[in-house]
Amino acid sequence: MTFEQLRTFLWVARLGGFRKASERLHLSQPAVSTRISNLEDELAAKLFERGPGELFLTKKGQQLLGYAEQMLFVEEEIKQRVANPAETEGLFRLGASETIAQAWLPSFIQAFSAQFPRVNVDLTVDISLNLRTSILERRLDLAFLMGPVSEFSVKNVALPRFDLHWYKSSQMGDVDLTETPIISYSNKTRPYRELTSELAQRVGPKSRVFSSASLSASLRMIAAGIAVGPYPRVLATPHLEANEVVEFDPGFVPSALEFTASYLAEPRSFLVENSAEIARDVATEWHASHPE
Repeated sequence: MTFEQLRTFLWVARLGGFRKASERLHLSQPAVSTRISNLEDELAAKLFERGPGELFLTKKGQQLLGYAEQMLFVEEEIKQRVANPAETEGLFRLGASETIAQAWLPSFIQAFSAQFPRVNVDLTVDISLNLRTSILERRLDLAFLMGPVSEFSVKNVALPRFDLHWYKSSQMGDVDLTETPIISYSNKTRPYRELTSELAQRVGPKSRVFSSASLSASLRMIAAGIAVGPYPRVLATPHLEANEVVEFDPGFVPSALEFTASYLAEPRSFLVENSAEIARDVATEWHASHPE
């Protein structure tokens, strides 16, 4: 029995199939099947039953799963605590919301690369809803998103929040929210839902709300005088410095954006856990030097 067999077994069990496990492990499906077959022969036990569309663990497979998780965690702990982190290799699948991407993500990548110079990074920038789905489906190892993710299987590390400020074109006069459109985050996000609820109470049915998953496009629309909207200052800074937009007070400010570094708690990964800690430290330092 080898660690590679146990690792393959673990990912087949976690993902429910050979194809998904082969993609996660960067192996061919025949190679995954061979490892599982050899493991079953060595243990003289059937580990999986094939169901409609996926595999299910047998009782023996369920017993092995707990041992496999413990053994692989010990293996990784030895690598992280005894071996040189600079020798760690592999692919790290990272997701980030656009707010983070335009704030401290470059600093995180720099700090991560300094500690793990031989690990390749596959970066995805997307809305938090899609990042959450990718974490749960194991298509990302770590995501910086508007959280926390409530599923019990997910570990959330709190990150500094982003306060929101209202912006309008520097060429625009007084703003009447019953006449001027408001632009916000994607309509699948918490900021959009909270903003539309607040506007319904304060402004009534005459308010018009645009939504956009592209925050940079939203700020350009504000700079062009098409709409107004509440965004983190880091997104508006280039337009503020170019005197294209100004802050204004419509009488209320939506709640700050809460972010987390979220990842699946099992199977444990020191690379992912350490990366979440790096993100928290980098974000804290960045916010300290960029007061809201």
